[in-house]
Amino acid sequence: MRPAIIELTLVRLREFVREPEAMFWVFGFPLLLALGLGIAFRNRAPESIRIGVLQPAPAALAASLDSSAGLAVERLADDSAGARALRNADVALVVAAANGEVEYRFDPSRPDARAARQLADDAIQRGAGRRDPLAIRETTISERGSRYIDFFIPGLLGLNLMGSGIWSIGFAVVTARKQKLLKRLVATPMSRTQYLMSFLLSRLFFLVLEVGALLGFGVLVFDVPLRGSLWTLAAVCLVAALTFSALGLLVSSRARTVEAVSGLANLVMLPMWIFSGVFFSAANFPQAVQPFVQALPLTATVDALRAVMLRGAPLASVTGELALLLAWLVVPFVVALRVFRWR
Repeated sequence: MRPAIIELTLVRLREFVREPEAMFWVFGFPLLLALGLGIAFRNRAPESIRIGVLQPAPAALAASLDSSAGLAVERLADDSAGARALRNADVALVVAAANGEVEYRFDPSRPDARAARQLADDAIQRGAGRRDPLAIRETTISERGSRYIDFFIPGLLGLNLMGSGIWSIGFAVVTARKQKLLKRLVATPMSRTQYLMSFLLSRLFFLVLEVGALLGFGVLVFDVPLRGSLWTLAAVCLVAALTFSALGLLVSSRARTVEAVSGLANLVMLPMWIFSGVFFSAANFPQAVQPFVQALPLTATVDALRAVMLRGAPLASVTGELALLLAWLVVPFVVALRVFRWR
């Protein structure tokens, strides 16, 4: 007769495989999201910035703007047309010339408006005869690791580890409690620790498939670099998967309905969706909130994955992130053991 922990782990695996929705969200959705964003942010020539020129405009000024490779120039009839174009974001900049002066109208909070202002001013000044005192030479560089898809794939992997750990375990426990299955398990020789540990062990089985599918897709389809050791990457993924599984156990330790566990899971995950740097760098947030941002387990996961994949960081370089994840693993699991209820 096999030990209870093995039987319980096999039950967890069968439950997961028999849920096509769970299989899609763990394996299918991340690949579709990576494909869509990879196509949207693929390497391509920079797009021209649309600007408007109020009429009438000096012919030389209009010709200088037309000759700029980074600008798409639109003629605007009057001031009201210019104001409307800016308000509707049809153009990033409006150029008005009168009495030998040039006026730039734009919203400085828009990055494309500031870029348009620089390009337009450079074209106009050169057309008016400006000469640069120093010769400039440009060298364009396109390197694997600097693209948005290279930045995004490790973030998506961390996001998937979090979602599959919290959602799949949280819903499985609450569903069993709602169907009175947990009440029946109380009468068996199985301990609470064995029951909760079976969820963590079942996550390890699918971890290889989950990580392998997403990483393989990124490497084969988008040529995402994998510069670090596979063993180091595996260690980060393993600790992260167990950490988020422990959070899933804590979230579902007392919830009795799907609605309750759904709300608790969203409460836990939403701050990490926003602050942990999955879609953009977490450094964009103010310094005052950085201690909170850096304390989140998803932040540590994403930072460690990017360090290993993009910079080739060894295991010793990510020990800080792993230590934080281990703390998030041990504390929620211990708390879940204490507060877990079968009914």
